Amino acid sequence: MILRWLSNIFFYGYVGLLIIAGGWGVLFGHLDQKLLFNLNTDQLDAVIASSLISQYRFLRAIEFGFGMMSFVFRKEIFRDRLFNTLFLSTMSLGVLARVISLIIDGSPNGAFYFFAISELIGAIVIFLYSRTTLEPT
Repeated sequence: MILRWLSNIFFYGYVGLLIIAGGWGVLFGHLDQKLLFNLNTDQLDAVIASSLISQYRFLRAIEFGFGMMSFVFRKEIFRDRLFNTLFLSTMSLGVLARVISLIIDGSPNGAFYFFAISELIGAIVIFLYSRTTLEPT
């Protein structure tokens, strides 16, 4: 019962954040850069700023889309091994990307440690709980 409760908290927290942060980043890319990274894109060369924000909005849209897909297919994620594997693999690859960045790029601000740790714990908890809910193959 506790594992189910924790899994729901981590799943819906993660998916909700993907949807909210993704949508916010698409709509308010310049402000998001300032708030998250203390980056004033107005101080950059116009082409560089435009390119950076274009790519950022694209990545945030992908984040939003993954969040929406995860919400829509939430039952399948906990029932069907293929959906479960795809979801957990994508979530885990995000954690791996954060670890690679930590090694190559250095230490980020504290919020990114919080995200990495909660995503790792979430992936583990969701994996453990979903072992009890997947339909036999």
